[in-house]
Amino acid sequence: MKNCLIVIDVQESFRHRPYSTERDMAPYLAAQNALIEGCVAADVPVVRVLHSDGPEIAGNPFAVASGHVRPLDGLADFLPAATFTKHRHSALVGTGLHVWLTQNGIGKIIVSGIRTEQCCETTTRHAWDSGWEVDYVLDATLTYDMVQPDGRPLPAADIRARTATVLEGRFAHVCSVPEALGRLG
Repeated sequence: MKNCLIVIDVQESFRHRPYSTERDMAPYLAAQNALIEGCVAADVPVVRVLHSDGPEIAGNPFAVASGHVRPLDGLADFLPAATFTKHRHSALVGTGLHVWLTQNGIGKIIVSGIRTEQCCETTTRHAWDSGWEVDYVLDATLTYDMVQPDGRPLPAADIRARTATVLEGRFAHVCSVPEALGRLG
């Protein structure tokens, strides 16, 4: 089965959001970069997906005009097999990625990127429901603390645990970078 790594929304935009923190950035980037480098070494195509939305003004970090819709500083440099810009949570909606994966005979996608519970999880569910096998590489995803509707904090670690719980065995095989690389081929 042919594999493809999708690197979702690993862009500078996030560093310009009020919830952003560097607390988990170094371990995330180490894992993300190891995954990219392992896939490149194994001749697995790596696809870059960037997110752009909201008003197209310089003050919006997700607007191209901001200059922040570009790879995150610290991300391994790689030549993407394809690059897509999305405007929805799923990387498969309105981007042409679905067509590219089909035309390239991809049977399994490997999901990584930012944010764990949003674009990465949404893309995973969409891909599974569309017929792809999915490896969701939890340590190569990043998210941030949130506040629940009742005002209680929701730590990023709890969000990651919840995402792993709801995806595993239903929409994906949740794994680590070494496991994902070991499953190639």
